[in-house]
Amino acid sequence: MRYLVYSLLLVGLFLQNTFAQVIKPISWESSILEENLEVGDTATLSFRAEIDENWYLYSSDFDPDLGPMLTEFDFEEDDSYQLVDSIIPINPSKGYDEIWEGDYTYFKGKGEFQQKVIIKEIPFKIETSNSYQVCSDVDGKCIPFSDDFSFGEKTKSATSSSESDQKEKEEASTDKSEKEGKKKLIDLKQKDSNSPYSLLAFMLVAFLAGLAALLTPCVFPMIPMTVTFFTGKAKNRAGAIRQAVIYGLSIIIIYVVAGTIIAVINGPEFANWLSTHWIPNVFFFLVFFIFALSFLGLFEINLPSSFVNRVDAKADKGGLGGVFFMAFTLVLVSFSCTGPIVGSILVESAGGMVIKPLLGMFAFSLAFAIPFTLFAIFPEWLNSLPKSGGWLNSVKVVLGFLELALGLKFLSIADQVYHWGILDRDIYLVLWIVIFAMLGLYLLGKLRLPGDSPIEKLSVGRLMLSLVTFSFVLYMIPGLFGAPLKALSGYLPPMSSHDFDLPTLIRENSGGSGAISSEDQLCEEPKYGDMLHFPHGIKGYFDYEQALDCAKEQGKPIFVDFTGHGCVNCREMEARVWSDPKVLSRLKNDYVMLALYVDEKTELPENDWYTSEYDGKVKKSIGKQNADFQITRFNNNAQPYYVLLDTNGELLIEPIAYERSISKFVDFLDEGKEKFEAKNKP
Repeated sequence: MRYLVYSLLLVGLFLQNTFAQVIKPISWESSILEENLEVGDTATLSFRAEIDENWYLYSSDFDPDLGPMLTEFDFEEDDSYQLVDSIIPINPSKGYDEIWEGDYTYFKGKGEFQQKVIIKEIPFKIETSNSYQVCSDVDGKCIPFSDDFSFGEKTKSATSSSESDQKEKEEASTDKSEKEGKKKLIDLKQKDSNSPYSLLAFMLVAFLAGLAALLTPCVFPMIPMTVTFFTGKAKNRAGAIRQAVIYGLSIIIIYVVAGTIIAVINGPEFANWLSTHWIPNVFFFLVFFIFALSFLGLFEINLPSSFVNRVDAKADKGGLGGVFFMAFTLVLVSFSCTGPIVGSILVESAGGMVIKPLLGMFAFSLAFAIPFTLFAIFPEWLNSLPKSGGWLNSVKVVLGFLELALGLKFLSIADQVYHWGILDRDIYLVLWIVIFAMLGLYLLGKLRLPGDSPIEKLSVGRLMLSLVTFSFVLYMIPGLFGAPLKALSGYLPPMSSHDFDLPTLIRENSGGSGAISSEDQLCEEPKYGDMLHFPHGIKGYFDYEQALDCAKEQGKPIFVDFTGHGCVNCREMEARVWSDPKVLSRLKNDYVMLALYVDEKTELPENDWYTSEYDGKVKKSIGKQNADFQITRFNNNAQPYYVLLDTNGELLIEPIAYERSISKFVDFLDEGKEKFEAKNKP
């Protein structure tokens, strides 16, 4: 099994490196510089590039035979305009290439190209595409790209004037209900649906997400179920391989068909329901609890005899019914935990898209199916090994303990979303400490369960596993007193649910100069503050309009945290990144904090309901409105997702998502603050 884990890690590293090569390190904006254009006027088309750090863009004014790929623009002919000379790069830098032995020009950070055209008709239509090459300073890799641009049926002056008037009206208006109804999109410099990145890159991202999903707490425990189901099912090696392949194909077919249907009909909202609603989460908790008891030896789980007889009757044909049933069970259970990941793929269905979600779901399920297909073949190899007493039963028991512990995650999600208060962080930790302590005793042979053989000598392997288990138990014990336990931050309930949080008590009762009072951070009592909380003593809001009003009053930018009760990566970011003093001081002092929970089920008063422009559905709860806000404003459905806004709700810099580099997160916050101060200079 460890060899398969090593293989998965190597594949993940390979795909991570591949993914790094296909992410687009550049974005483009285009505009017309002149206003009030008339027939016969000369217009200047501007193409501006934002280039990521450690990357540079080759320009268009050096010897094309030198070697690097020039930046070229190809204009489609049209009677409404006429080109004047060729495109001009604006103030590029110069360099010398030792390999090609020649001078070249390039842009770093920002770049601009301009093209003069004569307007021959009003309205006019100008369409062009470019091809170019960006290279990395770090590892020397160079990647070619292309983009499309269109200057549509109206002149820039008319469009700009209309947008300017509209913006002034919106800023002058204080009617909050009118603002909520508009849900105007913010320009994020994002490409259209055909060019955020190539379909191949999108599939690679989805494939990598499928590998990552294998490490979620509701997918890993399905491995022993797979092993148990396929052990002894085939009469020979060929039969085992055939069943395994059918099993893998069934997973892919189920995911692609179900995911595509959801994308077309429901979009990401259904995935959110499945991953956060109490009904599926409690159901899956009970499923894992029952399977854990079965692995521990309380009883055997058998399919109904009539069903078994029908499956046995099809054994010679490959047992398709049983194999498909097992694949369907895997997809159903795992979909709850992978809902946020799948939701990011399904959000591509906005606007009626089908092909892209279909390809994304195929790539995701392919990565998801490959390891389980290997495990489906693996039982035959297990059966060929020499039997050594009850070692195989010991494996089942160990996995049973793990199922018992990991299954609590489902109940925890429902508990957090619905604020039941039955599985707070300290209770969760107590249960894990007891479960893993009993697992350690079992590995030492101090506990015997049904099916176990007597242990005459303790093997080195069991001794080492018990040492690891008891070390893990000791690691968790300080968490009962408020230790952050960063390694488990994604699996544990938030610190706000802890009854005895010693660091918070010290912080709140200390009179040190470093303490920041609520009055210093908040303009008014936050809505929903009785049930929603920030970590690390951060004070903030959970309502967009309230945060916007406070930002205007304090003259600070807004830090928007799109998060969720069941978001594993959100808890990891809070524990590993937000807790750093450099990050924490900036969050507390430089920004008005806003956390928008996309899975909060609290229903709002009827006069706050509205019909979404995105899917035409009425949004009644806090979570549904926050999720709709994220999708419509930022074309994104992943959590965590961090956005920096000014006091008018306008974007300051490009948002970021899961970023565990503290230095990069600090740079993100500092850049946002600098942009805000630059915009608000007197």
